[in-house]
Amino acid sequence: MDGIGGKTRELFHGQAQLYKHMYFWMSSACLKCAIELEIPDIIHKHGQPVSLSQLVSDLNVPPSKTTFMKGLMRLLAHNGLFTIIKSNNEEESELSYDLTSASQLLLSGTDHCLSPMVQWALRPTRLEMYQHLGKWVRGKENTLRETAFGVGFYDFLNQNPADLAAFQEAMASDSAFMKVALSDLKSVLEGFSSVVDVGGGTGTTAKIICEAFPKLKCTVLDLPEIVAGLSGDTNLSFVSGDMLKSIPHADAILIKWVLHDWGDDDCIKILKNAKEAICGKDKGGKVIIIDTVLNEKQDEHSLMETKLLYNIILMAEFNAKERTEGEWKQLFQKAGFTDYHMFPILGFRSLIVLHP
Repeated sequence: MDGIGGKTRELFHGQAQLYKHMYFWMSSACLKCAIELEIPDIIHKHGQPVSLSQLVSDLNVPPSKTTFMKGLMRLLAHNGLFTIIKSNNEEESELSYDLTSASQLLLSGTDHCLSPMVQWALRPTRLEMYQHLGKWVRGKENTLRETAFGVGFYDFLNQNPADLAAFQEAMASDSAFMKVALSDLKSVLEGFSSVVDVGGGTGTTAKIICEAFPKLKCTVLDLPEIVAGLSGDTNLSFVSGDMLKSIPHADAILIKWVLHDWGDDDCIKILKNAKEAICGKDKGGKVIIIDTVLNEKQDEHSLMETKLLYNIILMAEFNAKERTEGEWKQLFQKAGFTDYHMFPILGFRSLIVLHP
C-alpha cells in the first residue's frame, strides 16, 4: 500500500486533534469519578502502589465493570493523575498505580485537599451554563450566567444554597492551600503587627496566617452575608464592608485571588482603597497580591493553558480577565503605586508586593 500523502496526513492529524478537543470533558468527568470513588484515599491508605485487582476489590466493583476500571486508571495515569508501576517479576504482568503530586492534592482530611474545588468546577449547573457560550457572545447580557439563568453570579448563589455551599467549600479549600505557600510569605509579613485579608471569606487564610504569626492581628473584610455570624478571637476579627468603598487600616493588605474577578476600573478603586489603608504607616505598609500573571513567553505550555482556560471563565462569568505583567503595571500606576515586585512562585499564580 502506498504511503499516505502529506495533505491526507494533515487531515487525519487535524481529525485527531478535533476529536481530542471534543472529548476533553471526559477527562474532567473521569477526574470527578476518581474523587467520588475515593481512589486517591484508597492508594494512600495502602501505603504502596495498588494493583488494579486490589483496587477493584477495595471498591467492591462488579466484575462487569473491571474493564472500565482498567480504562479509567489508564486514562488518569496518562493525564498525570496517577503513575503506573510495573512489577519487577516478569511473570506478574498486572500493573499497579501510585499517587502523583496532582492526586496527592485529592487526599481527604489533609490541609491541601482540593477535591472541593474540583467538585465546584464540575457542578451540573456550571456545566449546563457553558452550553450557552455561543448565545452569550451574540447576546446583550453582561455575563454567561445571566444568559443561562437570568441572574448574576452572587444572586444565583443566594438563590441556590447547594451551589453557595459548594462554592464556599471550594474557596476554603483553595485558601487552606496557603499553608503550602506560607514559607514564601513569611519574609513579606515579618515585622508587621496587623494585616487585612480583603475578600477573605470565612477566614481560612486569615486563620493560617494567625497560626504562623501569633502576634499579628488579622482582620477579614468581606460582604455582610459572608461574615454574618462568624466569630474571631484575640488575633482574628471579621468586618463586614465593601472593598470598593473602603478598607480598614493595617500595616499590610492581602488581596488573594480577588482582583482577577473585577474589571479594570473596579480594580483601581480597590487598589486605591488599599493604598489609603496602608499610608502613614511608619514601617512602610505593603499591599500583597496573590493572582495570575499571563506570560506566554516564559510559561511552559500546560501552565499557560491552565491560565488561558481560567481566563475564559473570568471573561464569561465575571466580565473580567487574567492580566499580563504590563496590564497589572498599568493598574498599579493608575492606583498611585510607584513600586512593585512580582514573584512567579505560587504555581499558576504569582506573589506581587506593592509599595506606595
